[in-house]
Amino acid sequence: KKIKIDWVSAEELTEENHVERLKNADGILVPGGFGIRAVEGKILAINYARTNNIPFLGICLGMQLCAIEFARNVLNLKDASSTEFDENTSNPVITILDDKANIVNKGGTLRLGLYNCTLKDNTLAYSLYNKKHIQERHRHRYELNDKYIPELEKHGLIATGINPERKLVEILELTNHPFFISCQFHPEFLSRPTRPHPLFLGFIKAANKNAN
Repeated sequence: KKIKIDWVSAEELTEENHVERLKNADGILVPGGFGIRAVEGKILAINYARTNNIPFLGICLGMQLCAIEFARNVLNLKDASSTEFDENTSNPVITILDDKANIVNKGGTLRLGLYNCTLKDNTLAYSLYNKKHIQERHRHRYELNDKYIPELEKHGLIATGINPERKLVEILELTNHPFFISCQFHPEFLSRPTRPHPLFLGFIKAANKNAN
């Protein structure tokens, strides 16, 4: 299948223009990043994919913004944010790890390299990998705040991949949606031309099905 990539500058997405800009998308991917730049545009794209049943894949910051968008618009926590963007938010859905929180020089605080991940049975994640235990590579600092997980899951945003050693959320997916999944790790680090990563392969298949 020939894939047409339509690059969207999230900085240019607004409440007024995002529907027109995204309406022709068969699938939407929100990648990683650092800092507050273009965050609100990415959240608009995630909201559009979620509410219009568009296949969606979020990577790293894309997963974190997934949780923030859902907290704001489904749990009605309108000030939900990440302490990376707003240190004083009363709903820090994304926050820095407790064991790294007091480090002033953040150069050595990234979660880097290969980590274990256990997938829940009967989930989209499990169906894509077709196995329970996987390993994925990381490059990030902030994590999903586990105190919000019960309420997120109660409303349909499920943590389906967990790092067993530190109980950190690696994969979020939405129930009652054709294909809506996001990951804290970087699947591109393990993807190869003749061996595409399961999340990319699943995303392209879902987008192709949506196009047809």
